[in-house]
Amino acid sequence: MVQKIIEIALKNRLVVLLLAAALFAYGIFSMKENPIDAIPDLSETQVIVFTEWMGRSPQVIEDQVTFPLVSNLQGIPKIKNIRGSSMFGMSFVYVIFEDDVDSYWARTRVMERLNYAQRLLPQNVTPTLGPDGTSVGHIFWYHLDAPKMNLGEQRALQDWYIKFALQTVPGVAEVASFGGFEKQYQIVIDPIKMQFFNLSLMDIMNKVKSNNNDVGGRKFEMSDMAYIIRGLGYIKNKETIENIALANNKGTPVTIKDIGVVQMGGDLRLGIFDADGNGEVVGGIVIMRYNENANKVIEALKIKIKEVEKGLPVGVSLKTSYDRSTLIEEAIKSVKNTLIEEMIAVSIIVLVFLFHWRSAVIILIQLPISVAAGFILLQLFGISSNIMSLTGIALAIGVVVDDGIVMVENAYRHLSEKQTEKKQSQLNS
Repeated sequence: MVQKIIEIALKNRLVVLLLAAALFAYGIFSMKENPIDAIPDLSETQVIVFTEWMGRSPQVIEDQVTFPLVSNLQGIPKIKNIRGSSMFGMSFVYVIFEDDVDSYWARTRVMERLNYAQRLLPQNVTPTLGPDGTSVGHIFWYHLDAPKMNLGEQRALQDWYIKFALQTVPGVAEVASFGGFEKQYQIVIDPIKMQFFNLSLMDIMNKVKSNNNDVGGRKFEMSDMAYIIRGLGYIKNKETIENIALANNKGTPVTIKDIGVVQMGGDLRLGIFDADGNGEVVGGIVIMRYNENANKVIEALKIKIKEVEKGLPVGVSLKTSYDRSTLIEEAIKSVKNTLIEEMIAVSIIVLVFLFHWRSAVIILIQLPISVAAGFILLQLFGISSNIMSLTGIALAIGVVVDDGIVMVENAYRHLSEKQTEKKQSQLNS
């Protein structure tokens, strides 16, 4: 079989050269299209189900949220394991699938089952899926440099402008905000006044909810013109909340300001984000989608950040806290330099030991073609170009050269013996 292949290759040298050139060209194309990252993504195929029910203890969360979700998600096909975690006001369920399962197929199956499990949960408790990213998807962190804005204003700017703009970048799954205060209207109620007017907390909550709403009316026609009647009732400032009527006390309306104080404040926080020991800052974490090219996503993200900065208030800018592209570039550069050094060293050694440039060229041609073929296989199997995969290619160069040297040296020896025999026979004749 091997002899037949060698004979066919020798008789069709042009075809062999064209196939080698095509293989090399396809390898270069695969090298450019292959995703680049610093480290391989070895995380499992998993879907995270997050449920929030603030104010409830971990035991209540476990009994009424986590257990119903875990028990109803177990029937999904190709599941390897399900893990549940309950804490104060929050529930996390990790659905881990088999390795060959497509991540988006898994998310679809989980979402279908959640539609049924929703009926088993308490009222107004809605489970949501986590972002379609992995544990190594945190590719970029940034924070705001805004010395003239307080932490509440910075968080509002991050949540309502910067975050939405950066989520439009291709390959970004989510932009998670951190730091600062989430602005909210807070009603501080005097319990003695509330008892005096015979009001409960549920009465106050329902009145505030019902007064923060727009209602639609009907269409009114007059003088060949049609007017749409609406009731505008959304809360716009503290004074609107203070004047919400709660009850009637002997013909006099009881409002929020009669039983408490309305103030602007921040939501409860579980931690802060400090930058270089210089104080608290506000920023975001960019999470990449499954199987995306981290380098390309970060490049597109930096271009988008420059556009976003044009719309920021005067004196506000975005600073980079963590950029994985630096690690990617240094890692790829290190492995590339190793590959080049190896190829140069092998070339010199082959030329010195064989001392026959045609034989050396035959061996050295194998190196770029073999490396290109390696990138073709990486692309076909969905493996990114990272430290591990590129190091494997670097280690394989020695094996490729060894095989080439053995074959060329063996062919060179056989040709020399045949030529010697031919000369000897000519002399004898």
